[in-house]
Amino acid sequence: MNPTALLQATNLTCERGDRQLFADLSFALEPGEMLQIEGPNGSGKTSLLRILCGLLKANDGNVFWQNDSIDTQRGDYLAQIHYSGHLHGIKLELSPTENLVFASALHGGEPWLSIESALDRVELYGFEDEPAATLSAGQRRRIGLAKMLVSKSRLWILDEPFSTLDTSGTKILEELIEMHLNEGGCAVMASHSRHGIERDRVQLLKLMA
Repeated sequence: MNPTALLQATNLTCERGDRQLFADLSFALEPGEMLQIEGPNGSGKTSLLRILCGLLKANDGNVFWQNDSIDTQRGDYLAQIHYSGHLHGIKLELSPTENLVFASALHGGEPWLSIESALDRVELYGFEDEPAATLSAGQRRRIGLAKMLVSKSRLWILDEPFSTLDTSGTKILEELIEMHLNEGGCAVMASHSRHGIERDRVQLLKLMA
């Protein structure tokens, strides 16, 4: 066990049906570090993220948050997570501002940035009152990115977060991740591609099909 780690996993094993996706997988993330998971479709990337979110039980092994099992502190642990998956996680009938108000209230804590600052940070100012249904896929993804900024979640779990983002959106997300790590947070990201996060703070985990 690493006493200074925020998130760590020990000897994780995951099986689906009669197939083993991965076995004896261990890692530890200290504040300011990110784990990037690479691997082909079907290699277990999303299953690993679900285990780390507490949504799926590993066949063997354990996940710890600040050196305590996530099973013994489920509520406190979940309050520390922001998950971003393939879907945008937004309500299309609401505007960007309304989506962020809802997300902030749901989180129940002090926002990391104000709603106005978050919208400005993801370059959605000028679209803040438009129904999300009228926005492009990339703009909807940016609403999802802004949701990360109106909470103080220390752990970001990101499943292919760069999908549907254009060059500008990709740069914004890279900067947001860097900012989060600089603030002492940590992140786990499943991605097929390498991106411009500082390499010295990124651990790389490759899963095999």
